[in-house]
Amino acid sequence: MSANSASTVPEKPADPRPGPRLPKIPFWAQIVAGLVLGVLLGWLARSQDISWLYTTLDKIGSIFVQLLKLAVAPLVFFAILVSITNLRKVNNAARLASRTLLWFMITSLIAVAIGLAIGLITNPGSGTGLTPKDGKAPEGSGSWIDFLTGIVPTDVITPFTELNVLQIVFMAAVAGIAALKLGPKAQPILTLSEAVLELLQKALWWVIRLAPIGTVGLIGFAIADYGWDLIGKYATFTADVYIGCALVLFGVYPLLLATVAKVNPLQFFKGAWPAIQLAFVSRSSVGTMPVTQKVTERLGVPKEYTSFAVPFGATTKMDGCAAIYPALAAIFIAQIFDVQLGVQDYLLIAFVSVVGSAATAGLTGATVMLTLTLSTLGLPLEGVGLLMAIDPILDMMRTATNVAGQALVPVIVAAREKILDHDAYNSASASPVDDYDSADDKREASVPVPA
Repeated sequence: MSANSASTVPEKPADPRPGPRLPKIPFWAQIVAGLVLGVLLGWLARSQDISWLYTTLDKIGSIFVQLLKLAVAPLVFFAILVSITNLRKVNNAARLASRTLLWFMITSLIAVAIGLAIGLITNPGSGTGLTPKDGKAPEGSGSWIDFLTGIVPTDVITPFTELNVLQIVFMAAVAGIAALKLGPKAQPILTLSEAVLELLQKALWWVIRLAPIGTVGLIGFAIADYGWDLIGKYATFTADVYIGCALVLFGVYPLLLATVAKVNPLQFFKGAWPAIQLAFVSRSSVGTMPVTQKVTERLGVPKEYTSFAVPFGATTKMDGCAAIYPALAAIFIAQIFDVQLGVQDYLLIAFVSVVGSAATAGLTGATVMLTLTLSTLGLPLEGVGLLMAIDPILDMMRTATNVAGQALVPVIVAAREKILDHDAYNSASASPVDDYDSADDKREASVPVPA
């Protein structure tokens, strides 16, 4: 028998991606690296007056935020529509929806109470050196009439072109309820909506993967543009917002998890941290929504309920932007303009925080909510101009608190309704962003390589 005729060992399939593989850096570590690099580059651009670096950081951050906003309108519409129709798959859907809304209100009341308490103790408007002349009225403002009449759109196109999220939510809710009433006849529309939603989420995941680069631009530009001098003028107010959000995020939420949901609070942060971290960087609850939904599912909340609670929360649940911040900002502005607030004013602030939180709409910034609060209290809208300069710095912590609350409430409701998967909750730890990429890698590896 010749050597050539000997039986040969089957060749091992070639690796579609040959060569050494670099170790994979966890997504959270990439974000932290982006934060550090952004601070260093921002400090360098400001201290050395490097104009091209200043411009580059601005463009990088702006493009990242614009990419997030690009998907907001269709994402909100299809997410709300699909989430409402998915409730038909859940037992006691009406009970779950009402409990979700109730806990949104409870946590908002706690958050606004903390904001008011901190403001009354620290007097953030005193000793700043700011005067009413430093303020400027915003181009657009919010009022109860605008809020109520603005819910219903005049046509179906303008809310998408002008990114009026509240009107988009209204149209999506109407479409979702109508689809439920139609029953089987609406199934083709629901199938299409679910496919479009998956497509949008897939595209948004690609944008989310750019978050470390976006972080460099956003943080770097904030440091380069505002500097530490400006932050110093607002030192007390900035500290109040961060302390208030931290008390809610690391005090109130863990307490509710331990006493109401009866689960381990540390495990919640292990599972939810990727969404909280991305929210801090992106300053957008809606932009973070796919990650928030993924981490909430990983924490053991049923997918059918999560697909309702998270999109609903991303547009209405704002403990940072709509509770802590307006309370502190109202006290700050009242002190600058030398206006005395009474008990009834503080009660009004609490009322606006609970009822008007949908006005924030899950986008970056909380100007509409602030103007709504000021107009309700009769405070000068010029006070908004006093806070616009420092708003991006504040918005990072506010949005992180918002998103944590949007994941927290479904966990609490699911635990109390005994539909929480405790095994999944106790094992949730890895980043869903990394897992999503791993799933993509597996799908690519499973595709046969042509000979």
